[in-house]
Order: sequence, then C-alpha cells, then structure tokens
Amino acid sequence: MDKKFMISVVAIFILSMAIGFVVHGFMLRGEYAQLPGLFRAETDAAGHFGWMIMANALIALGFVWIYRRGRENRPFLAQGLRYGVAIAVLMTIPMYLIYYAVQPMPGVVVLKQIVFDTIGVLLMGVVVAWIHK
Repeated sequence: MDKKFMISVVAIFILSMAIGFVVHGFMLRGEYAQLPGLFRAETDAAGHFGWMIMANALIALGFVWIYRRGRENRPFLAQGLRYGVAIAVLMTIPMYLIYYAVQPMPGVVVLKQIVFDTIGVLLMGVVVAWIHK
C-alpha cells in the first residue's frame, strides 16, 4: 500500500460518506420517514453509526483496490466512468433490486436509490481515476 493508495482510500471514504448523507440523509429522508417499519428510528440509527463508518471504509478499500488492479493507460475521465458503471452494474443496482424483492419498498423509492447511488458511484469512479492518472 503506497501513499497514493492511502490517499485514494481516504478520498473515496469521505466521498462515499458524503454521498450517502446527501442521498439517504437528505434527498430521500422524507420518503424513508414514510416507511418507519423498514428503517431504524434516528436515535437507534445513531447507535449503529460505527457500522456505517466500517461499511464505508470497506467500500473505499475495495473500490480503490479493484480499480488499481484493473486500470488501463487511458484518459482518466472515461476510465473512471467505465469503472463506475461496472461497479453500479455489479453492486449498486442489483443490491437495490434484491432489497425491492424482499422488502415492501415503493418502486419509485427504489428507482431513486438506484439513480442517485449510481451517480454517486460514477463520481467516485472519476475521483479514483483522477487521483491515479
């Protein structure tokens, strides 16, 4: 693990946390509030915040590690977007579709989760590619 790897992991961790807060804590907050049986109350969620930190740290570590193993000598923007699409198709989109299959989540909320988090993963892909250009 070199310096650039560690910088990337920290940057993606911060970005992942920020995107999660904006998307799920702000943009979708009202829709989640209408589904109290599916989500923890704010006080309960706060008690589990350490798990959120751990999850985002693992996301950052895996995201950067996989990117570095598969990067090519191409322009960073296209490469970052390609990587973001690959991660979205591999993880983001299927995860929400599986949740939709097993939870009584409104389809419009699932669509917003998929769209917003895919945009977030695309942004993360561009950032990691920019750091490693």
